[in-house]
Amino acid sequence: MNEDPKVNVSGLPREFVDAGASGNISAEVSSQVPVLQPEPDLVVNPWDIVLCTSGTLISCENAIVVLIIFHNPSLRAPMFLLIGSLALADLLAGIGLIINFVFAYLLQSEATKLVTIGLIVASFSASVCSLLAITVDRYLSLYYALTYHSERTVTFTYVMLFMLWGTSICLGLLPVLGWNCLRDESTCSVVRPLTKNNAAILSVSFLFTFALMLQLYIQICKIVMRHAHQIALQHHFLATSHYVTTRKGVSTLAIILGTFAACWMPFTLYSLIADYTYPSIYTYATLLPATYNSIINPVIYAFRNQEIQKALCLVCCGCVPPGLSQRARSPSDV
Repeated sequence: MNEDPKVNVSGLPREFVDAGASGNISAEVSSQVPVLQPEPDLVVNPWDIVLCTSGTLISCENAIVVLIIFHNPSLRAPMFLLIGSLALADLLAGIGLIINFVFAYLLQSEATKLVTIGLIVASFSASVCSLLAITVDRYLSLYYALTYHSERTVTFTYVMLFMLWGTSICLGLLPVLGWNCLRDESTCSVVRPLTKNNAAILSVSFLFTFALMLQLYIQICKIVMRHAHQIALQHHFLATSHYVTTRKGVSTLAIILGTFAACWMPFTLYSLIADYTYPSIYTYATLLPATYNSIINPVIYAFRNQEIQKALCLVCCGCVPPGLSQRARSPSDV
């Protein structure tokens, strides 16, 4: 009797009012519970897959060269030290491309971006510098043929290796130490997080390196032609034989330098004129040929070498083919 009667102001039967109240409560509760949305599928850029595949091939190919030179005590001449440096640099570049793919899709963070780009810049810089060092070594072996096999040549080779790897590591550390565009998007180059100025320095350095290699290979070509002519006179070869030998040497040099330019020149020039506002497809299209240079390098500099061919045959089949062991080196083998 003391209970106050509840007034139904809606004019509806009480069971409908109670049902509506319980519905409002359930709606309010459901609005406070977070709804789990299905995660979107991970979309992988096909260009990144191609770069990762290229990095895998680079790593496998150059790992063979590094292992052969490292485990063969007879391959300790300056030439093989430089070839080993080139293979090691390309091996690290391939690993960097693989790590870049993994970090881009699985471990995304600013730190991983900086470490990855630093490794890639340092390894590719060491690769290009090693090509220059090999060119210098070939020039010295022809110009100072009588004194080339001396202790001073070995010392000079170690100095070149120290300088090229020191310079490459410093270039790779620049983004890590703060010279990057993570805080200012407007300063980004075509390769984030490298700044436009950083990319310009790398591009100008490449053009300078290419100019030095071109000048050295021109001098090498002149020396090869002169040596071939002298050998032809001493052994009374026909003029046709001298022409064939000289043409083979010149063709070899043209292939070496032409391959290097064709692989790196598109990305170098594009990095100078473009920035982050350009479509990324242009960056991928010019960067991919640059990675191919690391695939071609072992074929040109390592697998064409007679001593490395012998070591590779010993590892694979335990013997050296007779034709390979008896082949003499000619002036065209530069």
